[in-house]
Amino acid sequence: MSTAVHGQGDWHGTLRDYVIGFLLSVALTVLSFWLVMDDVLDSKLATASLIMGLAAVQIIVQVRCFLHVSARSESGWTMVSLLFTLIVVVITLAGSFWVMHHLDENMMPMHEMSGVP
Repeated sequence: MSTAVHGQGDWHGTLRDYVIGFLLSVALTVLSFWLVMDDVLDSKLATASLIMGLAAVQIIVQVRCFLHVSARSESGWTMVSLLFTLIVVVITLAGSFWVMHHLDENMMPMHEMSGVP
């Protein structure tokens, strides 16, 4: 019979960590909103790229400050499961985009179907 208590030895964070995570999340969200609403950058591609970067930082803040995933927690198994999940998501998204692009490239144009030259 095991005498281990659930969560024993795990790091659950402090109020300071939660406040820092909350403030970072709010700041990143407000910054993204400001970039779009005030049309700060001239290029839409630059704006989209910056927002994607801010979203990646937001994910890291959420995982670290609120989910407490680190290499130390549960002997690294939570980090391994997170990395596996990310790999599966990337493969699924890349495959979906590849299939959609392939279908778009091989789709018959509408003007050829209607018989209009």
